[in-house]
Amino acid sequence: MKKKIIIFMPSIEGGGVEKNLYLVSNYLAKKKMRLSLITISNKYKYKFHKSIKFISLPGNIWDKMTRRIKYFFSLILLIKEILLDRNVVVFSFQANIYCIIVCKLLFIKVITRSNSAPIGWSINPLKRYIFKIFLSLADDVMVNSYQFKKDLKKEFNLNSICIYNPLNKNEILKKSKIKTKKTFNKKNNLKILNIGRFTDQKDQITLLKALKILKNKIDYEAIIIGRGICKEYLQSYIMKNKLEKYVKLKNFVENPYPIIKQCNLFILSSKFEGLPNVLLESLTLKKFVISSNCPTGPKEILLNGEGGLLFKVGDFKKLSQHIYYYKKNKKRCSKMLNKSFKELKRFDFNNNLEKYFKLVSNYI
Repeated sequence: MKKKIIIFMPSIEGGGVEKNLYLVSNYLAKKKMRLSLITISNKYKYKFHKSIKFISLPGNIWDKMTRRIKYFFSLILLIKEILLDRNVVVFSFQANIYCIIVCKLLFIKVITRSNSAPIGWSINPLKRYIFKIFLSLADDVMVNSYQFKKDLKKEFNLNSICIYNPLNKNEILKKSKIKTKKTFNKKNNLKILNIGRFTDQKDQITLLKALKILKNKIDYEAIIIGRGICKEYLQSYIMKNKLEKYVKLKNFVENPYPIIKQCNLFILSSKFEGLPNVLLESLTLKKFVISSNCPTGPKEILLNGEGGLLFKVGDFKKLSQHIYYYKKNKKRCSKMLNKSFKELKRFDFNNNLEKYFKLVSNYI
């Protein structure tokens, strides 16, 4: 009998990783693979194919818990599931090191999917050593950009498999047509959008600093959508620098595509990524992109700067110059956008999902 696949994702929170989780899980289920999903996030069960066995704890109180608590209980559920049925292979989307340790102690094959560049989790020397040791024990490590693959090899001497995020262009276009309230209020101005968790990683403070420089130079309106621990800090900066008329913080939304459709310019200010879905989605909706040249993904997506503008992480002055450049050179920027749009074929939905299927099939 073929092995069952256990997908391990303790905390589902609605970001880019989760979008790939849904797509990959449901695709594998439609390919008639036996699948179980271990998570503490019960409320997202409806997003998964009905044939997937959902392994969780009762109730929705767990979504309010910290990630560490979610990891702990998910690992308990993983151990229990493996002891009940050892004819399994584990595919980890989160808490990879913990998952690898459990699987190796129980002599179970494990594939891990790393979601963000090594710089995000390898600064601390002890943490770096731990990652180097335990990632090497995984049976396969999967990453989502070629620069990510190079960085893992360089920093950890670790071989990995690159599979791009599957881009469901039809779904994005379909959802972008759903009627919603106008997010941008002003007419005849530059509409700027940023979407991302309010965390240090997403570095929206750099965007705010750039917008402060521009507030008396160009007519713009900026919306930053997300949720997270830095919200009060960002709001405080907006108020102290009298940006209330220009910048608004909005809560996370399940369907951001109608809002992306309303903007002129999408800006990513992150310190590190893996392969940011939101850039692919913005390009799908033919929005010009300015992004930090963070590890990893943006440079790869934007064709080394030929398909969009890049700036050094944290360089708010350069970002302000790029925004001003876009405002004054829309025709040139439109040609750059067309280049990126044409190259979205690299992220083809079916091709990349089939690569996932082939990878997992090697273990069953």
